[in-house]
Amino acid sequence: MDLHQLRCFVAAAEELHFGRAAQQLDMMPSALGRHVRMLENDLGTRLLTRTTRSVALTDDGAAFLKQAHELLAQADRLAATFRAGARARAATIRVGAIDSAAAGLLPALLHDLRDQLPDISVQLVEDKTMRLLPRLLSGRLDLALVRPPESADKRLEFLFLFHETAVVAVSERHPLSAKPSLTIADVADEPLIVPERRSRPHSHDLTMKLFAEAGLRAHVVQIADEKQTIVNLVAAELGVAIVPRWTSRMAARGVRYIPLAMSAMNKLPLAAAWTRGTRDPVRDRLIKMLQANLSRYATEA
Repeated sequence: MDLHQLRCFVAAAEELHFGRAAQQLDMMPSALGRHVRMLENDLGTRLLTRTTRSVALTDDGAAFLKQAHELLAQADRLAATFRAGARARAATIRVGAIDSAAAGLLPALLHDLRDQLPDISVQLVEDKTMRLLPRLLSGRLDLALVRPPESADKRLEFLFLFHETAVVAVSERHPLSAKPSLTIADVADEPLIVPERRSRPHSHDLTMKLFAEAGLRAHVVQIADEKQTIVNLVAAELGVAIVPRWTSRMAARGVRYIPLAMSAMNKLPLAAAWTRGTRDPVRDRLIKMLQANLSRYATEA
């Protein structure tokens, strides 16, 4: 029995779905199932009953789940204590960020950090929320700037920072490019390019919710994963896209970014996340810096 097997079992027991549990741990469902079976073989009992349609805890599984939670929490606290001490000596912090935060918030934040703590070394990882959160839990990151998930892992602490504003990306040759601002009604009949929902649920759902709020149906013609790809497709006049305001900083010829009339749904949340119950002097200093300068960072982002 090892800690990774325990984490696989806990994820499967909480989700009662191997696919969602595997996604949470950034691994394949087949690999997660293999680790759970190895744990069951080691313990000599079934912890989960699974069919093609459902997953359920056995009596032994329910009893073992509580103990597994306690053991993992103790292991995480122990590892965090020694990692924090090592980082304090090495004066290094590992920060993960989604593309939006990396382009909008991080430059100003790291500029302030260097002014106040010039000896601190920062290691940056840019990725999607779904891949950054498992890195936090495994101790490979100290802080992450992410879209807060609807169902957050209880082992993580989240600090809401601000909502990012959305704009409409259109080709400079498009008739809408001459407008100073747009409403959802203005783009109701336009072909839309939207992010892939599995990897960017907030950005994908933003477009869908804005149209639903207006009583309109989104005319999606293309799914794309990366913001740069979306912008390039807009430049090629394949459609328009609703994107975070920071995207306007991308180098893309032939694209104009037009403010979108404000709406209650016209928001993309950004949050800082870290492992709950851990202490890290460098990370905690960075969090305080975020809190003290939020209004300025929100304006610059």
